[in-house]
Amino acid sequence: MFDIALLLPLIPALPLAAAIVIGALGPWLLRDRSHVPAVAAIGISCLLSLLLLWSVHQEISGSARQRPAALAYTQHESGGSAADHGVGDDPAGNRNSAGATAVGFERIVRLWTWAAVEKAGLAHTELTAPEPANAGHLGADASTVHTPTARPAFKIEIALRADPLTAVMLATVTLVSLVVAVYSIGYMHGDRGYWRFFAYISLFVFSMTMLVSASNFILLYVFWEAVGLCSYLLIGFWYQKPEAAAAGKKAFIVNRVGDFGFALGVFLLWTTYGTLDFHDGAVPGILGQTRLSGAAPFVGGATATAICLLLMLGACGKSAQFPLHVWLPDAMEGPTPVSALIHAATMVTAGVYMVARCTPLYLASVEAQQIVAVIGGATALMAAIIAITQTDLKRILAYSTISQLGYMFLALGAGTLAGVTAGMFHLFTHAFFKALLFLGAGSVMHAMGGVIDIRCFSGLRRIMPVTHWTFLVGCLGLAGVFPLAGFWSKDPILVALHDQASTSSAGSLYYWLYIAGMLGAALTAFYTFRAFWLTFYGPLRTPPEAGHHAHESPPSMTGPLVLLAVATLGVGAAFGPTRLFEQFLLDTPSLEYARALAEQAAAGTGAHVGNDAHGAHTAVALLSQAVVLAGIALSAMMYLGRQIDPEKLAAALDRAKLYTLSYRKMYWDEIYQATVVWPAWIAAQISAALDRLVIDGLVDLCGLAPKLLGAALRPLQNGLVQYYALAMVIGLLLLLGALLW
Repeated sequence: MFDIALLLPLIPALPLAAAIVIGALGPWLLRDRSHVPAVAAIGISCLLSLLLLWSVHQEISGSARQRPAALAYTQHESGGSAADHGVGDDPAGNRNSAGATAVGFERIVRLWTWAAVEKAGLAHTELTAPEPANAGHLGADASTVHTPTARPAFKIEIALRADPLTAVMLATVTLVSLVVAVYSIGYMHGDRGYWRFFAYISLFVFSMTMLVSASNFILLYVFWEAVGLCSYLLIGFWYQKPEAAAAGKKAFIVNRVGDFGFALGVFLLWTTYGTLDFHDGAVPGILGQTRLSGAAPFVGGATATAICLLLMLGACGKSAQFPLHVWLPDAMEGPTPVSALIHAATMVTAGVYMVARCTPLYLASVEAQQIVAVIGGATALMAAIIAITQTDLKRILAYSTISQLGYMFLALGAGTLAGVTAGMFHLFTHAFFKALLFLGAGSVMHAMGGVIDIRCFSGLRRIMPVTHWTFLVGCLGLAGVFPLAGFWSKDPILVALHDQASTSSAGSLYYWLYIAGMLGAALTAFYTFRAFWLTFYGPLRTPPEAGHHAHESPPSMTGPLVLLAVATLGVGAAFGPTRLFEQFLLDTPSLEYARALAEQAAAGTGAHVGNDAHGAHTAVALLSQAVVLAGIALSAMMYLGRQIDPEKLAAALDRAKLYTLSYRKMYWDEIYQATVVWPAWIAAQISAALDRLVIDGLVDLCGLAPKLLGAALRPLQNGLVQYYALAMVIGLLLLLGALLW
């Protein structure tokens, strides 16, 4: 077993050191070897992340903890600091501040205090506790009474946490980032910004690893913004291209909209809970052991809903959910490895991770859960409909990412433990097959001289066999074909929705979301294999940009493809039927709290609370496989066998404007142009005119006043002595007159 307190800070520190070294030495010394520090640092961070994952597993297994059967809500006494006895400082890691069995496993590593202001904290203690809503749905309503207490210090700690959720995210992020970095050696070879690219990649990995390791909302928000900055730099990496520069700005601005909501949510958390720490400190942490064990409640009602929706607004921006999804397709203007990095395991999954981390907050608001589910379902279906008509291979995959992220939020909004674990498992598997597909698209683009329009080439399996077979594995994984990774992670989401449709008081809502999920699965299979058939089958045809010797990509690019293909084939079968991923993840304090809350809610009804999403509901699995295979068969009939003419079908659909609606991306860009961009441009022009004519005119007038006054007095200084004598006499007469008056 390895020291978690040593491993956890080193994981983000190494990519940061690599970014600094490359930034300082890259232009002059490293140059075409600038990848060496980046790959080495990310590789060691990946190894340390795997060791951390193993250490957390060993700690959980070795502590022989017993899960609390129910939550005993009692008034929290504020006479002592929970942090003095918390899990973060307990070598066994299995006791909470009251001496009872801890909720889940966590280790808090406090590095230093960033800021401390004495008596600046909020003085209140929550007294009332939430009541479970029902056995089938994890939710709570609560009222909160604030009793004044001594004002604690406001502290911002650089504190990292190790728990199963953090360990899984760190391993996923660093592993995919390592594969992408190795792939980039061949893809970016010869680029004049080679050193700058690897400096940005290293900085990106540092920001993302810090984001998932942070143990307070301030640190989370700081690196939430740092990831946004890195994405701006990478999307607009080829800043000489107007399209790339515009895409970077679009991503940055749209994310600022969501981040504004996230910031408001953080402020509301502070005013509600008196702290921004996840863990216990001078006051109970928002996700600390004191609250999770029931000694202090979570706030419910309108306040809980407002907090959750504001946090969700931030997640919509970062994870490209409706209506803030418009930036992600344009992000394809960046280098293909950037697309793989952003889409697979880093930036866009930050919103999913944040909502999963805040599961106890969302359990306190049924309304917020349902809104999350509706946003996810709408996004999943909308993006799938748009993807079926796109012709840019990378853009098809971009809309696929938006759709799959929608599935993850759909799972998180189901309001059940099965839904939360299914959403996180889909995040885990999606990282591998989506990275594989994007890197496969990059291999095609590399061979085709930068052309990525699927109408411009075909039959590439003859000259790119490795890319062909690995891309096929990725397509099968994305479509969710048994027994690949996508099947084991997407089907549990549909199962969770099916269960909610059967048991929840909002059953009709979840029924329609279940139908949307099934339809989205069919469309996913169709558009994925449409791209596959058009790219790799048919007569061999290459664009003029590819030259006369188009060939397979170099080993530095095909090697990562093979590795990701093996992972796509294996991770689902390894963790799906065995439920190892789910069982490990449930030791995260937030998720174990959800389990205990569900058991308490079910205790009165005698219902069984379990998470059988991977083993039960055969009917749902069979139906999902049927619609997936139907989607693949339809795409083969249209684009492989030509039994159905796609042009005639498109013309028929276009009579009802359905084809154009999909091809034009449901006019979202035009809607934003009309409702946001143009009004903002008009307002800017009006402001500029007011500034130029009114503000500048007033300033110029103030500057002109001394000049006019000087001009008025200038005739008095004419150089005639007689004139001066006359002026003196007149002045004297006026003075005498004033005195006599």
